[in-house]
Amino acid sequence: MKIKQLSLFIENKPGALSSPCRTLADAGVNIVTLCLADTQDYGILRLIVEKWQEAKEILESKQFVVKVTDVVAVEVDDAPGGLSKILSALEKSSLNVEYMYAFTCARNGKAILVFRFEKPDEAISYLSSKKINVLAPAHVFK
Repeated sequence: MKIKQLSLFIENKPGALSSPCRTLADAGVNIVTLCLADTQDYGILRLIVEKWQEAKEILESKQFVVKVTDVVAVEVDDAPGGLSKILSALEKSSLNVEYMYAFTCARNGKAILVFRFEKPDEAISYLSSKKINVLAPAHVFK
């Protein structure tokens, strides 16, 4: 299943990252995972939160520009070779990984990989056919 990711453009300057994080914390919104990519002048903060619609509204009320993107989360062994197994399966497809990030979860030695694909529905179908556990939102937020 697809998971909603929030992306925010933030200035690349001291303190800019704390503002959206504090905004969500003050509203009681938990950030499950995040990724920050930067350039010389700005950064892209990508967030996965359980109540994405509420988080989007809260951030927009504080003048943040928020883009919602579908991403795909898969479960992987949190051990050497876990990532390689997933990437090897993807090599045999026409799917392109636009970006990815990971987080560990203390659940049966597994980690979660978050992928951005141009065609997420096609990616879900392909990964599932390769017996790769594509996670539903409920499994990511446990």
